[in-house]
Amino acid sequence: MVSADVIRDALDNYGDAVYKLCLIMLKNHADAADAAQETFITYMDKSPLFTGAEKEKAWLMQVAANKCRDMLRMRSRRNTVSDDILENYAENTEEYGIVEALTELPDKYRIVMILHYIEGYKTEEIAGMIGKTVSAVKMRLSKGRTMLRETYRKEYM
Repeated sequence: MVSADVIRDALDNYGDAVYKLCLIMLKNHADAADAAQETFITYMDKSPLFTGAEKEKAWLMQVAANKCRDMLRMRSRRNTVSDDILENYAENTEEYGIVEALTELPDKYRIVMILHYIEGYKTEEIAGMIGKTVSAVKMRLSKGRTMLRETYRKEYM
């Protein structure tokens, strides 16, 4: 089992990123908190060893994404994030619109968009995290950008 200090460090370093990913995927504040908590419980249970901080963060983000997918499968109806939560997440009104449009993308595009544009992962890293080829990740990024552009234009033009 991982020590309390290691868990505390992981929460301090990656807790916000894990929570943001969960919030964008689940569109629900309470569910996002639950998924983030489940992610760190899994971390405690599995006690994985990492060769560096980026590997640890990548593992946590992948586990969080999987927890969110599991919750979405179990959910019978979809609750959405209230406008005030999205406004607090985005730093200005333009970002608010983009974040809101991002929440409307299908999961397979949303996750690569979040990991690449919000968390700053390279396509090669994302491919390893989601178990797809680099070209598949690039294609999802391209399609995700196109879908985001279309959604953003429809809603905010």
